[in-house]
Amino acid sequence: MATDGQILRLAQWLSPAYPVGAFAYSHGLESAVATGAVADGAALTDWLADILRFGAGRSDTIFLRAAYEAPPEDLPRIDALACAFQPSAERRTETTAQGAAFARVTAAVWPDDLPDFTYPVALGRAARLHDLPLGLTARLNLQAFLSNLVSAGIRLIPIGQTEGQRVLTALQPLCEEVAGLALTETLDDLAGTSFLADIASMTHETQYSRLFRT
Repeated sequence: MATDGQILRLAQWLSPAYPVGAFAYSHGLESAVATGAVADGAALTDWLADILRFGAGRSDTIFLRAAYEAPPEDLPRIDALACAFQPSAERRTETTAQGAAFARVTAAVWPDDLPDFTYPVALGRAARLHDLPLGLTARLNLQAFLSNLVSAGIRLIPIGQTEGQRVLTALQPLCEEVAGLALTETLDDLAGTSFLADIASMTHETQYSRLFRT
């Protein structure tokens, strides 16, 4: 069972106040809203559910687990695979920039020997260094990932704060399910079939008017 200190450490790392710049990224959602593919809370719920099941929700959890369990000499290989797995230039920036920021801040505060890895690899390695429970780390990371995208949806669609909380609440059981399954999988099980979200991240690169970096 996780201790109060472990829970609070993860809450700090995954809080919007932790300066990784997550607020600047929409994971392609801005493009999906601009094209009308996501126009209300129900559509946002469906969009995010697919990202959880078939996209970065699942794959990032696999990378997180691999980094958590790997010896230090294997981390560069895992990180290179995490970079190669990104479907677009913007998505690569999203994971590398947030990972570098997380590593930089975490190493400065504690300090840790934490290179500038992609975000799930950096988080997985940091959790291992701090002896934080893998399952709790994975679940809270997915919750934080969803919270950030729901916040983006609130601003972009727009939907109200209360509707945003309904979306997040509706997705919590799936968040637990995806994390639980992904934690039983290895890098050999990696796959990505959230094609519309991937295409949205590509079209966002040339979108004329943008609030978000991705």
